[in-house]
Amino acid sequence: MPETRLLRPTTAIAAAATFVLLASLAASVPAAPAQAAGATLHERVIVRAVTGDVARSAVAAVGGVVRIDLPIVDGVAADVPAQLVAALAGTPGIRAVTPDARMTVQSSVVDEPSRTAARWPKSVYHQVVRVDRLAERGGTGEGVTVALLDTGINETLDLAGRIKDVEDLFGYPSPCINLSGEPTCDDDYGHGTFLAGIIAGDGTASDGRYTGVAPDAELVSIKVGAADGSADVSSVLAGIQWSVSFREQYDIGVLNLSLGTNSTESWTVDPLNYAVEQAWFAGITVVVAASNRGPDAGTISKPGDDPYVITVGATDDRKTVKLADDVLPDFSSRGPAPEGVAKPDVAAPGGHIVSLRALGSAIDEEFDDYIDGTYRRGSGTSMSAAVVSGAAAAILSRKPKTVPDRLKYMLMETARPVAVDDVDAVGRGMVDANRAAFRAPAGLANQGLASSSGLGGLFSLDPSRGDLSVSADGTVVTGLLTAQLITWSVLDFLGPWTEETWYASELLRPWRLTRWNEELWKGHNWEGCSKEGGDPEGSCFYGHNWEGSAWYGAWD
Repeated sequence: MPETRLLRPTTAIAAAATFVLLASLAASVPAAPAQAAGATLHERVIVRAVTGDVARSAVAAVGGVVRIDLPIVDGVAADVPAQLVAALAGTPGIRAVTPDARMTVQSSVVDEPSRTAARWPKSVYHQVVRVDRLAERGGTGEGVTVALLDTGINETLDLAGRIKDVEDLFGYPSPCINLSGEPTCDDDYGHGTFLAGIIAGDGTASDGRYTGVAPDAELVSIKVGAADGSADVSSVLAGIQWSVSFREQYDIGVLNLSLGTNSTESWTVDPLNYAVEQAWFAGITVVVAASNRGPDAGTISKPGDDPYVITVGATDDRKTVKLADDVLPDFSSRGPAPEGVAKPDVAAPGGHIVSLRALGSAIDEEFDDYIDGTYRRGSGTSMSAAVVSGAAAAILSRKPKTVPDRLKYMLMETARPVAVDDVDAVGRGMVDANRAAFRAPAGLANQGLASSSGLGGLFSLDPSRGDLSVSADGTVVTGLLTAQLITWSVLDFLGPWTEETWYASELLRPWRLTRWNEELWKGHNWEGCSKEGGDPEGSCFYGHNWEGSAWYGAWD
């Protein structure tokens, strides 16, 4: 027998009221839709009514758009054609229509300076990589999910509603998959939130001044980095495996890895290389930062050394859209990667990027280059990688069936020459998202390449870690046997990756006990400054710890 569902009396009354309202609106303002279609001036208002549904219906009837539901006042916040505000206010069932004005706290500061050009630094990286042109043609990241394997993402106005909940180990909804060893998904370091803003911030808090590259994209947070910015290879591997196992469930199209190690183990056998390749083969476009260990040659970090992934170097756009005056910051790592692999593949702006603060985080406490309560500046190849991840999401929103090998080829073949012609620093050149989406020649990248076996991690992950030791509960452990107690064997993930595989590895392996030896991650010990080209700001980048968190960017 089919299930019978009874409508509650209050619901029935509200539905009837809505029907009556719509009928009365049709009679009282018959020309509203035509007028709204030609309206160019809108007002932001708060509409209160007998019910929230009545408010929504009334706004729609005059051609307005509801921005926020406000059930606490039985109303909505909406944008309404200015000439129809009076008609809306006179509609049956509407209690009040009032301006949606800004509120300020009662501060002890009397003469707060206005936001001048100096207070609002110029940000042009969107135009440099031409995602602004792509956005005009519908390439905004809508329908694409970017997995950010990093230090967590804090919910902010610019990201509201677009950080996907995921199921944790126990089947409960969570704002992240947490492999960091910390109890919450909060970004206690401040790096992941900054990158999330570059990738997908919508600029709400700055009235559209500072938006991300793909402002309609969604995000999945895979938290591996702790409050000191550190993460062990085993946690990163678990995070990559999670992205593959749950790719279809959460529609993951892009994976951003703005981290790395200085391991010199061959990419053909290294388990970290194996992991990023498996993500690539599963249909996820993997974007990796080249790292901040330049300017010497051969300083690309793992897994940016992998020939399959898109490895990104940094330029300083000097706050201009033109490329002729760009400079190459010393921190950006140079190729080639070990065994002659040509890296980086492309370049993107990474100097003095404006993005989201994670208030109270380690970076926020240590470096005070704030713009206001929401934004700050930062520099590094981490930021460049995030720009390219956003560009990839924007392209995929227009070309959703594009496979990773094709997308990489599109980006490389349409990249524009920059002032710096060193291929070991900028690869094929500056990413051009609009040209990549619509003018790329036919072809695929990575054809004829061998793939990593991952067998270098058969007995230990130490080679993948480079010269950084791992500590468990504060004790540094080295050597095959002790390290093996707190890591996994490559045999655990050589088979197909499924949800069951991931949950089994998470239950059997103590990921949350492992982290880098903190002594290598505490400092920010590079205070150097190079002023190329006589620029008074030059390419001054502060806050690098070359032995550890250099991969996480600089904060200037």
